[in-house]
Amino acid sequence: MKKIGKKGWIAIGVIAVILIAWLLLRGGKKEEKVTFETAKVENTSIQTSITATGTIEPVTEVTVGTQVSGIVSHLYVDYNSVVKKGQVIAELDRTNLISELNAQKASLASAQSSLNYQQSNYERYKTLYDKGLVSADEFESARLQYQQAKEQVAQSRESVQRAQTNLGYATITSPIDGIILSKSVEEGQTVAASFNTPELFVIAQDLTDMRVIADIDEADIGGVKEGQRVSFTVDAFPDDTFEGSVTQVRQEATTESNVVTYEVVISAPNADLKLKPGLTANVTIYTMEKNNILAVPAKALRFQPNEALLKKGESISDCEGDHKLWTKEGPVFKAYKVEVGTSNGVMTEIVSGIPAGTEVLADFDISGGAAPEMEQQGGNPFMPRPRNNNSRSGSGNSNGQQSRK
Repeated sequence: MKKIGKKGWIAIGVIAVILIAWLLLRGGKKEEKVTFETAKVENTSIQTSITATGTIEPVTEVTVGTQVSGIVSHLYVDYNSVVKKGQVIAELDRTNLISELNAQKASLASAQSSLNYQQSNYERYKTLYDKGLVSADEFESARLQYQQAKEQVAQSRESVQRAQTNLGYATITSPIDGIILSKSVEEGQTVAASFNTPELFVIAQDLTDMRVIADIDEADIGGVKEGQRVSFTVDAFPDDTFEGSVTQVRQEATTESNVVTYEVVISAPNADLKLKPGLTANVTIYTMEKNNILAVPAKALRFQPNEALLKKGESISDCEGDHKLWTKEGPVFKAYKVEVGTSNGVMTEIVSGIPAGTEVLADFDISGGAAPEMEQQGGNPFMPRPRNNNSRSGSGNSNGQQSRK
């Protein structure tokens, strides 16, 4: 046997490499596969919504203060106390107020005595004047003093009434039936009402009837209307979803950091008292809702068959129209002209043009055939490889698939 030389082994190695490369390239020629995504024309619901955050608060909330200054002598309620309208909830020290009332009463008594004297004096001068015994100036002077004395009595009576009212203000009562949310004073504390009314308590009328004040961006406020359904969650109860409705869209705008928002009031029934004032609500407002209507995924209306999808013996039956849905009936891709209605970008309403339950084409995926494409590039290992599939994606529910090889 003839011994193989070094050059011979090199030649055998080169042939082997070429053979392996040829086998790999041949094995890489995958058969093309087209997969169709389908969807049914069926009854469903279409919704559009916007999201925002808001704060939960009672519908009726009253701040209770005092119109007079003084020391808080008694407190009869605390946080969460249930109170009735007219119930005494606090008292201020009355010492100075009683002294003021007594001083005004003394002033009234003095004014009344002066009035009695001036009245008698006026009547005496009137009698003398009628007899011509005093001059007109003396008579007019007596009448003026009598009139001033009457006015002084009236003024003193008002001062007594004011002092009496201020004494009544020392007893602080609840203006509504409700529950104490906050308490700002303690017994022995001095409150001053010189320039404004000090806040003593905040009372919520009914915690079973709450509301959410949500801040809606100016880009979304145009779609918000009274009566729209709202759902919201709170972090305190992450597994619960609460329901309400839009009761008011306020016209006043708020600008913060160049962001314009509008307040929207949302009802929040709270029969089980889970919702507490001050909680942050994550709100979803349903600006459009249509139930029990025919609809398909919106991407089905964008589907358009082309020659690349056809195999031998298959054809396309097209029609005129702005909106079409396609079906594959045997070897034929058939178009249906449809009239569309509302859309939320994911689902689109079908008003007419195709029966309910029809299975339509929504998308397709082409895979395979990568090796021949690489051969067309000369087999250069340093050239970038083409993608192994060409697909279009969309959103919506897939009800079935149809494939060909």
